[in-house]
Amino acid sequence: MSIFSTRFLAASALALMAAAPLHAKTFVYCSEGSPEGFDPAPYTSGTTFDASGHAIYNRLVQFKPGSTEIEPALAESWDVSEDGLTYTFHLRKGVKFHSNDKFTPSRDFNADDVIFTFNRQAKADDPWHAYIAGVTYEYYSSMEMDKLIKSIEKVDDNTVKFTLNSPEAPFLANVAMPFVSVVSKEYADTLQAAGTMEDLNNAPIGTGPFKFVAYQKDAVIRYQKNADYWGEAPKIDDLVFAITPDASVRLQKLKAGECHLMPYPAPADLADIKADTNLKLDEQAGLNVGYLAYNTTVAPFDKPEVRKALNMAMDKKALIDAVYQGNAEVAKNPIPPTMWSYSAATEDEKYDPEAAKKMLEDAGVKDLSMEVWAMPVQRPYMPNARRAAEIIQSDFAKVGVKVEIVSYEWGEYLKKSMEAGRKGAVILGWTGDNGDPDNFLSVLLSCAAAKEGGANRAFWCNEEFSALLAKAKASSNHEERVKLYEEAQAIFKDQAPWATLAHSTQYVPMAKNVTGFVQSPLGDYTFETVDLAE
Repeated sequence: MSIFSTRFLAASALALMAAAPLHAKTFVYCSEGSPEGFDPAPYTSGTTFDASGHAIYNRLVQFKPGSTEIEPALAESWDVSEDGLTYTFHLRKGVKFHSNDKFTPSRDFNADDVIFTFNRQAKADDPWHAYIAGVTYEYYSSMEMDKLIKSIEKVDDNTVKFTLNSPEAPFLANVAMPFVSVVSKEYADTLQAAGTMEDLNNAPIGTGPFKFVAYQKDAVIRYQKNADYWGEAPKIDDLVFAITPDASVRLQKLKAGECHLMPYPAPADLADIKADTNLKLDEQAGLNVGYLAYNTTVAPFDKPEVRKALNMAMDKKALIDAVYQGNAEVAKNPIPPTMWSYSAATEDEKYDPEAAKKMLEDAGVKDLSMEVWAMPVQRPYMPNARRAAEIIQSDFAKVGVKVEIVSYEWGEYLKKSMEAGRKGAVILGWTGDNGDPDNFLSVLLSCAAAKEGGANRAFWCNEEFSALLAKAKASSNHEERVKLYEEAQAIFKDQAPWATLAHSTQYVPMAKNVTGFVQSPLGDYTFETVDLAE
């Protein structure tokens, strides 16, 4: 068993370790940041989904490890009507919810839990809709799930029927995503009666492979194997997230045997990792994009020609060499090249500072000062946002644009970046949730996503673009969907609400004795299949 630094553990967590069985297997994951919370519904960060949506919860269907293929989960099977408007899920029987010191379930998972999970996000008058102050449901809103789902009917305890207002090709893939992780209605009712509704976010229970035990903010999360798990039981007994924001510190801890696996190594450290005989490195092309989103509702960024001029002022190849150490490719589309419907015909803006300067002059832009927001954490699509912002700052200075670099704590960054009055541009990115182009294009760029509670950081609303997405979602013809998404990408490039920066390669360093870890194309970190060789 690995020993890990006590600076990451509260006394309570140490006591929990001491109480563990003598031969229990403890797996330590050096995570890159703290979760926004433990309720997956209101949040969009992968940090939160790894800490809750994959460890604690299940969904009706899920993705097979290492792929975007859907398999049964809390639903054993499902039927789809010929017109694509009705989905009937046949629920798995005998599934147990976790318990904690405040709650012991009196019944198994059933249809009431599924309906509660969706209704609390859809209905503004539901008492659970705004139980967290200022909460929004970005996925539910951006994907217009409230408009899509006409009704959810409990046929019986083990059968739920969804009726849609229109056909939705990616519907099954969408309900496999963490934001619709199934929550216990009975637990929610108990918390509401006790006046402690916030514990749904602070002391979560689900049906997943691991039970939540304790959290010391910004330090450590502890989980325990779920002995009643309906699926194949985890190989490890205890799972620890040692929260370690700095990549170099994560690597030091990995090398010292203080953790078994880490995400997002610094690109400059990859050669060192490959040379270390006590470590191994998994890699694959990332289903991601890093971008700079302009606030298209604020002048002069409301003009496409200004946005395109700034894009031309950026030396993206130099940015990739400096920030990614070459472990990425220049992005020209808002979806990655590994995704179907990617438009190879797109022509990226050419790096041309002189032409960019003239375009700004022609647009009447002089002495422009702007903000560029830099994320405080590493993500798979952006290893060092501060460094990227500095390069953009230098590039923009060459065309007479002054940049102030702004940053906030991660949770605050995500929240403030969706405030309508935000100045300038924000560095962010996306890793695909379900392998469908709609998960990038609608969630990040549609008119619905530009509204309050959405995830469109550019606040860009192009009706023609959104109409193409709606038509593509409603079609069951794959070739037609490809054509429509290619047309949408052409509009995106012409209007330039973002500067598309990079598609990065995903690397996962781990100890040599780690077995069973499967890297997901969706960027998820899941641990029910991991083990430690003797």
